[in-house]
Amino acid sequence: MDSAPDASPAEETLDESAGRSRDFVQSLERGLAIIRVFGPQQPAMTVSEISAELGLTRAAVRRFLLTLSELGYVRAQGNRFELTPRVLELGYSYLSALSFPDIALPRLEQLVAATSEASEGSILDDGDIVYVVRVPGPAMMTISVNVGARRPAYVTAMGRVLLAHLPEDQLEAYLATHELEPILPRTITSKDVFRGELDKVRKQGFALVNQELEEGLVAVAVPVRDRSGRVRAAINLSTHVGRKSVEEMQALVPEVQAAARDIETELRHSPN
Repeated sequence: MDSAPDASPAEETLDESAGRSRDFVQSLERGLAIIRVFGPQQPAMTVSEISAELGLTRAAVRRFLLTLSELGYVRAQGNRFELTPRVLELGYSYLSALSFPDIALPRLEQLVAATSEASEGSILDDGDIVYVVRVPGPAMMTISVNVGARRPAYVTAMGRVLLAHLPEDQLEAYLATHELEPILPRTITSKDVFRGELDKVRKQGFALVNQELEEGLVAVAVPVRDRSGRVRAAINLSTHVGRKSVEEMQALVPEVQAAARDIETELRHSPN
């Protein structure tokens, strides 16, 4: 890797424009500039190339790259660096929050009206699902679920759908860093068994979780794909086993899948 003596702050400038807030964090600006410097014409660059492109010292560029590497946003290939897929998270959270809930809401309202059960939509974030849209059913559930709430992905139907469609390296990283805690007696805690369950989810196209997160709670979930066909979100139906049996919930999967297809069609035509 290229190296050079550390430079003084005065040497490590991009463009110190006048009129910026006193709270402006220039180091954040530089880190983002390094992420933006990569593109179709230069997907992999050396420290010297980045330094020349941005007008930063090689020492400064090296420090930012090492920090971004530890955070998982860039990786080294010999003496060159390239972005990792994790940079997509920086924009995807905004885009999903902007379009998916608005598009999904009316279709989930139709699904709830047809099935009389609650329906939610979620995305995956750092090992949890985050609820981004919710339509309550006519019956009160004891579990508290609001938009913005988080639940461990491994123990929810939507979480299993999202985990099942991760790239293999990301799934292995998840399993290496997250324990499958025994929330209830039915909760899957063996990682080998869990891998098998995710294989089943991929093959059958839906996930069903029966009383692993909360006593009596049964849910089915299906994936929602983006324009490129990648699974980016999930929607579900949830109920209490006293209202519908596991078999009855599984019989509703085609209705949930039809709702997901409608949402995908809308997303493909969304400007976002």
